[in-house]
Amino acid sequence: MKKNSYNVNRSLWERMLTVNVQTEELTLEQKIRLRQELNKQRKNNARIRRAVLVIVIVIAVVYAIGCFYYSRHFYGNGSMFGIAMRNQTVESLKTQIQEKIDSYQLTVVTRDGEEMITADQISLVYSDQGEIENLLDEQSAALWFLMFATVDEDYDVDVEPDEELLGDAVRSLSCMQEENMTAPADAYLDYADGSFVICAETYGNQLTYDAVYPVIYDAVYEGAASVSLDEMSCYTESEVYQDDEALTAECEQVNQLLSIEITYDFGDRTMVVDSSVIEAWIIFGDDYTWELDEDAAADYVYEMAYETDTFGLSRTFTTHSGSVITLKGGDYGWCINQSETTAQLLELIEAGESVTTEPVYRYSGVCRDTNDIGDNYVEISISEQMMWVYKDGECVVSTPVVTGNSSRGYDTPSGGVWAVDARITDYTLSGQDYNTEVSYWLPFNGNVGIHDATWRSSFGGDIYKTSGSHGCVNTPLDAMKTVYENVQIGYPVVVY
Repeated sequence: MKKNSYNVNRSLWERMLTVNVQTEELTLEQKIRLRQELNKQRKNNARIRRAVLVIVIVIAVVYAIGCFYYSRHFYGNGSMFGIAMRNQTVESLKTQIQEKIDSYQLTVVTRDGEEMITADQISLVYSDQGEIENLLDEQSAALWFLMFATVDEDYDVDVEPDEELLGDAVRSLSCMQEENMTAPADAYLDYADGSFVICAETYGNQLTYDAVYPVIYDAVYEGAASVSLDEMSCYTESEVYQDDEALTAECEQVNQLLSIEITYDFGDRTMVVDSSVIEAWIIFGDDYTWELDEDAAADYVYEMAYETDTFGLSRTFTTHSGSVITLKGGDYGWCINQSETTAQLLELIEAGESVTTEPVYRYSGVCRDTNDIGDNYVEISISEQMMWVYKDGECVVSTPVVTGNSSRGYDTPSGGVWAVDARITDYTLSGQDYNTEVSYWLPFNGNVGIHDATWRSSFGGDIYKTSGSHGCVNTPLDAMKTVYENVQIGYPVVVY
């Protein structure tokens, strides 16, 4: 303080000397002013010294009081059994721990509400092992002023539940009962309005004892007032979520399949394999894989064949006279090769292009309309001994014929529809008791066919009954030439 005063006074005298040098001597007024300034400065210095002294004394007293106080109290920012330790004595902390134990209850927050576990249920007890005293002994009271820099630490205290009773309490929670649980479900693809969409995952509320027990135990051990099973990740979770990239990619892939149409052409009608059909054939596997159900595709082809096949089946036929008859048997008609058509269908779908196609046929005819005899056919009436040939719906041949000798058992096969198997000219017919040359030969049932018969002088009537053929349809040469020119291989031959 003396050094500071000296410096101040020295400054004043330097100013005075400077004035004296400049004016050779001070005036009375100047001397008075300098004296006043010197006195004022001395008073200010004295006040500053007193204020500093007071502050130092106060700090020393507060520090000393703090050291004394925190030699018996905790100043750290910690907790024990959920109770803040700052400004607590050993005795007050023990008392509060015991009081909390006596009235303790844990609120278990679930996805469906809240439940309670009380201290009585789990026989919660505090065993004093001197840990609180040890913590206070380890505390340096001299550093109490650093209390706001201490970490928020949770110290262990020997508060233990009866583990068996705690286990029973956990098992008895309503949220732990199987009938109250719903398992989570992964996000998945579902078909709606012509396409697959991603359905969001379902969280459910399924819990397991192994997940819940340790969480409840820790909460009780720490004296927590509540614990959220959801926040502690106790619930069984879904594995696949709606924003899953692989699931999104899978959805795009199968929707690409649904964008195509496979149209099967059956003349006057079609059958279309589109999204409404394909979606039921997609089988989803693990790891975002999928495949087409071959059995389902085979079933579809089976139904398609059932609806459209005509080979060997009964059919109605309108004769030249307008009467409607039923035909059974014969080898004319359409028959789908189901195994090859199934393979074809699956390949077309996987190729991802819309096409119009036909099934793979085992047997095929000329016309694919519902009436597969169509407008091009041969009609033979046994009773009338007549044959008509139709081309594009117009009758181009109408001729009497002679069919098989019924008296000798050589009846021409009838009551069905057969297909022309060949077209041959200058052919030699041979049998057990004959060897005959013909100009035109149209077989339709093995060795039975339509041919010219130049050895006959007449046709029609009742000739067939006693002098008929060996089963063939004998035709006048001129008419046969026209027949041959208008009939192609595969044409249906209706015999009745």
